[in-house]
Amino acid sequence: MPPVASSAYSVTPWEISFLDPLRQSRNALIILNQPFSYSLLRRVWYSSSWHACADGGANRLHDLLKDCDGKDLRHLFTPDLIKGDLDSLRVDVQLYYSSRGVRIVQDGDQDSTDLMKCIGALVDDEKAERHVEQHTIVILGGLSGRLDQTVHTLSLLHKLRHRRKRVFVITDDNVAWVLDAGEHRISVDHENFGPTCGLLPLGIDLTVLTTTGLKWNLSQFFAVFDLLSCPHKCDKT
Repeated sequence: MPPVASSAYSVTPWEISFLDPLRQSRNALIILNQPFSYSLLRRVWYSSSWHACADGGANRLHDLLKDCDGKDLRHLFTPDLIKGDLDSLRVDVQLYYSSRGVRIVQDGDQDSTDLMKCIGALVDDEKAERHVEQHTIVILGGLSGRLDQTVHTLSLLHKLRHRRKRVFVITDDNVAWVLDAGEHRISVDHENFGPTCGLLPLGIDLTVLTTTGLKWNLSQFFAVFDLLSCPHKCDKT
């Protein structure tokens, strides 16, 4: 990608409000079949207005809450939807959520993953309810475990960047999203995040990067990427 004058783009602001459980946000949470902590679940759940489990993600939610420090908290976290081909959803989990009135949809489409099916369901719900503003999509899981699933998550973020304004994927160790060409201003709450960030190329061979506000900034850094990531420490927003 050749250098582009900064004046050609407006500045896109980014902030991570979905990590604040006291802030009611227009978020849609999709839980994948990967491990996560109760503290992280609580943060993203209570800042979301729509909750879905992608197939075996319901197993993770159910098992974490069935015995959480000796307490059964399942009734406090009831999803709106469980969707996928349902090859991973256990019978006991399906029976439990069915008894609580959760919508469970089996979709055997082999051309889409369970995550894609949940995103499709969100889009359908938005159209049915005639929402003017899109939900911010928060994907819980997707950056650990099997490599092909991690790559799929990153690929899907890249594909969605022109159709959804805000799509984040989060684990207990990471939060990731796509920065398209242009200028971006990222506000970070360092009580929730550590001191490092990484710039990872997706779908490009080369780019020019300039950063401010980091401990070690890049100035017109011309990068030809070959599976290269650029870790940096950030000491302010």
